[in-house]
Amino acid sequence: MAEPQVFEDAAQDAQEEDAPLIQDGDREPDSKRCSSVSSLRQYQVYRRRWFYLAVVCLINSSNAMLWISFAPVANLTASYFNCSLDTVNYLALVYVIVSIPIGFVASWLLDTLGLRYAVIISSWLNMLGSIVRGASAIELLNTGNSKLYYLFVGQCICAVAQPLVLFVPAKLAAVWFPEHQRATANMIASMSNPFGIFLANILSPVIVSKAEQIPILHGVYGIPAVLACTLATAGFTKRAPPTPPSASAHNSTSEPFFSGLKQLMKNKAYIVLMICFGTGLGVFTAFSTFLEQILCFKDYSNFISGLCGALFILFGAVGALLCGLYVDRTKKFTEVVKISFVMSALTITVFAVVSNLRNQTVLLVIICSLLGFFGFANYPIAMELAVECSYPVGEGSSTGLAFISGQVQGLIFMMLLQLLAKPYAATSLSACGTSQTEIYDWSLSSLVMAGVCSIGACIFVTFFHTDYKRLKAEAKSDEDGNGHDTNST
Repeated sequence: MAEPQVFEDAAQDAQEEDAPLIQDGDREPDSKRCSSVSSLRQYQVYRRRWFYLAVVCLINSSNAMLWISFAPVANLTASYFNCSLDTVNYLALVYVIVSIPIGFVASWLLDTLGLRYAVIISSWLNMLGSIVRGASAIELLNTGNSKLYYLFVGQCICAVAQPLVLFVPAKLAAVWFPEHQRATANMIASMSNPFGIFLANILSPVIVSKAEQIPILHGVYGIPAVLACTLATAGFTKRAPPTPPSASAHNSTSEPFFSGLKQLMKNKAYIVLMICFGTGLGVFTAFSTFLEQILCFKDYSNFISGLCGALFILFGAVGALLCGLYVDRTKKFTEVVKISFVMSALTITVFAVVSNLRNQTVLLVIICSLLGFFGFANYPIAMELAVECSYPVGEGSSTGLAFISGQVQGLIFMMLLQLLAKPYAATSLSACGTSQTEIYDWSLSSLVMAGVCSIGACIFVTFFHTDYKRLKAEAKSDEDGNGHDTNST
């Protein structure tokens, strides 16, 4: 029985190398480490991974809150900063614009320098951006239109952090979590971003009932940014666990960054996923940004639009949780993504029709809840699917390129939808407020948004087919008896 001895020796070596991380009290019981006796002998998991996951979730949520903080109170924000609604929309649009070029840098950094540097750098950028944003509320620092300058500079710094924040979940799941927990870990970390959007949709209308209360928003959303940076800097001390949690983590053969990009561009299944996932992400970005303005034209209040946005995210988290658990058990990545994509397209089409009707609050709430349930269930599973169909390309590259596709398409959609929106004169009875000289009819934009999502769903269902390359590699590694040297880091 030489194999158990190899495991014991490797574990002892790992303890000597990194004793504080894998002390007896920090290591999980054998029964929880892996789902098979073979894995039990080869791989270890560490409770520290849950702390790392929590830190990533906090950064992700904070960054999302900073991104969408003004969208639920767009009319009051425009009044406070004495600017147009288009300018307020640019506060969200700047995230999309900045993240496109920065996304390539983030992918390289994540796959080259590793998880620890990506998390710490993103946390510092996120905190600094929130502080600079807050300077717009300090009267001594503001002359003329300088409030807007501070606001946009701070928003740009936060936007630089976003690609790193969003690329991290798949890498964290691959490096720290065993095979039977990867999809769930990715789901939790990924859904923390829309959870931040959920909090912003709830908190912003509650905090800001009049324009003069906008500065309070900066302080409230700055607190989690500072906390996340502190925890990441002090607690994120390891690039990888001393012993790997799975065969793919042990046999890490990720391609060099530029070589990996070339492989991705030759992978037909990945290209279909990248384009169609980007379409879905772009549509959902536009939907989250313009929801308040779409509904206010038909006299739905900020509270109603905030409630719809919040339930959109809340039910999205439920859908992602259920799908993540299901996929971890069944490995049916493709089936789940295709069904979710089709249902999202159908639901957003219904929204495009109902949002043009007045006094349909209950129906709108139900539709937004269903749209979130199916739409956000797609996101973390699609990220895992991108890794599966492109293995052994690095997780940062495969998920990063798909995200960049979403940002590019999101930028195009947001600009197009704004152009298609028809201006109307505001009245004293408008739910959008009286401070704007005009409001916009988004009915045509909503229909275009639904049409684009439907086309993306049809293309994905018809043309996407792939093998699960990472799972196959892990199965082959177990059959061959490779990866026993658990002292590898």
